[in-house]
Amino acid sequence: MPPTLSVLIPAYNEAENIAELVERTARAFEELGVPGELVFVDDGSADGTGDVIESLQARYPWLRLIRHRRNRGLTVALQNGFHASRGEFIIFLPADLESHPDEDIPKLYHKLLEGYDVVSGWRQGRADGKEFASAIYNLVSSRLFDVQVHDANWIKGFRREVIESLPPLRSDWHRFLLHIAADQGWRVGEVPTKWHPRKAGRSHFGFGRIPVSFLDVLVIRFLLTFSQAPMRFFGGLGLASLLISGAIFLYLISLWFAFETQRRPIFWLALGLALAGLLFFLVGFLAELIVAQGDRLTELERRLDALTSAGEQDKARK
Repeated sequence: MPPTLSVLIPAYNEAENIAELVERTARAFEELGVPGELVFVDDGSADGTGDVIESLQARYPWLRLIRHRRNRGLTVALQNGFHASRGEFIIFLPADLESHPDEDIPKLYHKLLEGYDVVSGWRQGRADGKEFASAIYNLVSSRLFDVQVHDANWIKGFRREVIESLPPLRSDWHRFLLHIAADQGWRVGEVPTKWHPRKAGRSHFGFGRIPVSFLDVLVIRFLLTFSQAPMRFFGGLGLASLLISGAIFLYLISLWFAFETQRRPIFWLALGLALAGLLFFLVGFLAELIVAQGDRLTELERRLDALTSAGEQDKARK
């Protein structure tokens, strides 16, 4: 029987924290009284993190390990962990023990049982020197997306249906799981959790990620808004360019008839805007063709999955 609850922890050079993480997770499962599993993704660690996990598997049969040969990043680790998790509810925690599993797993799980599809933790008492950058990130997120949570980039709990509905994630898009889920209409909740200082190891995230995160936010907002209707974006730019160009040409024509004079720099500007407008329309049409082909492939994959499932059911009956 598959477990009810899956706890997913990506780990990169966190060997000193593994034993305590597993012990605290065991306490959480015992407190909740539900069948669970702990899925570690060893993301190319060089300090023996995977070996420590393997040494604990004999004692904890619900402990599972996925190994990456090299460090592939948190987003890829999460994707592989989500794919391997079998629980009806999936909870993502860090491996640095800034979140204690025995405290936070029950909080997230009980909040999910209240009817929420996605639950985010809200760090209380945080003091890691990144509060200001996090505040900016959460402010931008609340303005660009309809996600009213205080801490969008922290621990999370999901129903399996949410994970299965997520599109393929690109690099560093793990920060936007809440935004994508909210855009799809899933109910998002929040629960306060206590922040704990790291006991061992070092942080793998620095301030250099701030500009990258800002660009990713813009890309996510664009894709969520225009991925199914790109002509609305490119066509809007093209239409604006043509209107401005037309207004400038009318101004130049009026100058010619009234004063028999020309403004060549303005003329070249208007001509450039007209060409840019036509190019925007062309890009919009090409983007619409790409989206249409993508929708067609998605439908073919859906039909293929349905046929495969039907074939497996027929074999099971026989």
